[in-house]
Amino acid sequence: MEHIRCDLLVIGAGSGGLSVTAGASQMGADVVLLEGHEMGGDCLNYGCVPSKALIAAAKAAQAHGSAAAFGVHGEPARADYAAVMDHVHDVIATIAPVDSQERFEGFGVRVIREYGRFVSADEVEAGGHRIKARRVVIATGSAPLVPPIPGLERVPFLTNETLFQNRDKPEHLLILGGGPIGIEMAQAHIRLGCKVTVIEGASALNRDDPEAAALVLETLQGEGVEIAEGAMAAGVSGEAGNITVDTQDGRSFTGSHLLVALGRAPNVERLNLEAAGISYAKAGISVDAALRTSNKKVYAIGDVAGGLQFTHVAGYHAGVIIRSALFGLPSKAGSAHIPRATYTDPEIAQIGLTEAEARAAHGDALEIARFGLAHNDRAIAERKTAGFIKVMVLKGRPIGVTIAGHQAGEQINFWALALANRLKMGQIAATVSPYPTFGEVNKRAAGAYFSPRLFESRMVTRLVRFVQRWIP
Repeated sequence: MEHIRCDLLVIGAGSGGLSVTAGASQMGADVVLLEGHEMGGDCLNYGCVPSKALIAAAKAAQAHGSAAAFGVHGEPARADYAAVMDHVHDVIATIAPVDSQERFEGFGVRVIREYGRFVSADEVEAGGHRIKARRVVIATGSAPLVPPIPGLERVPFLTNETLFQNRDKPEHLLILGGGPIGIEMAQAHIRLGCKVTVIEGASALNRDDPEAAALVLETLQGEGVEIAEGAMAAGVSGEAGNITVDTQDGRSFTGSHLLVALGRAPNVERLNLEAAGISYAKAGISVDAALRTSNKKVYAIGDVAGGLQFTHVAGYHAGVIIRSALFGLPSKAGSAHIPRATYTDPEIAQIGLTEAEARAAHGDALEIARFGLAHNDRAIAERKTAGFIKVMVLKGRPIGVTIAGHQAGEQINFWALALANRLKMGQIAATVSPYPTFGEVNKRAAGAYFSPRLFESRMVTRLVRFVQRWIP
């Protein structure tokens, strides 16, 4: 067995692990990186990248079919599902070199393509290697959660890890789970010519602002997606091409394919965490504000650490621990400034507190500034007027923003900057946006906050009248 010593051992070559590895190695640390599966992890191979590529193809089909509203006519779009999947894998292949073993070896990183398991507080075995590291970063991510639904193990089903390998267009796709992944894939597949049924045990998109969720769900239903809420799965039966999901309330749904999109589970089973004295639970590895585990030489970042499960969070975590692990400086992770987006059409984006959360926390001190896309000229020109922006304001500062509508995921970047830097609504209002753009809604939301103070205030009216009498 080869014995290796290093400054930093990174377990997992997904978004967070690669960010730590790239930063630490280029700053002079001796880094070893372990990856037993695909470089790039879930995001590149099974998650963010392929799903957004599929959504882009579906948007192209939808745009072709809705062009008549602009006076443009042509034959109805016909999706070649296998060719769509070729597009998906071409996108993955285009991005893959950035996450490749060769690139990181070019940084001087020792890359070992094996899974790692702890054998002591600071030693990890991987294949024929035993690595002793001054600091260890666990960045193993998460995997699709497959609950023990009776009969599920006896029928073929898809998860996000297998969906993009399927080249045969589903005639009728059943989706277990009405969260962001399930709803995104539902809209993509209905636009690609499939019949789609979403089966959700509670309410679909239940973690989002109810008004924003309703806008998206009504759009999907208008496009033909069947959304069954309050439908807790009780059993699954059938065979390939003919799968039935029975629910606890007596309903039954039959389709050709089944996609399980019921959440994520942290990847901890191979790590032998007990040997390193690392505490963990069902939700993930327990960490403190600095992302340290109960073993102070070991950090956990991204999905495996529980909390928000987004690629950009893993990347953010990487920056937090580099400061601590490499420079010994205090560094803590926060979540109030972390945005999230659901890439439906229209999109939903959120940062900070939702309206319900903000009202519960601050009561009557909370103010809501709102502006609708129906009053944005660019939205009118592009016939994308469904949606709104809602800003939760406390003592002149935004503490949460909900955007539902076209390019919501892009618009939320503006508010991510604002919340991260504790900007005030006055500073937002001072922004000048080019006309006509969707980005104007951000400034107009700030205008909606100040309008009552300016145009409905008797004091302002009296002041203006007084000044007008005296100025020459």
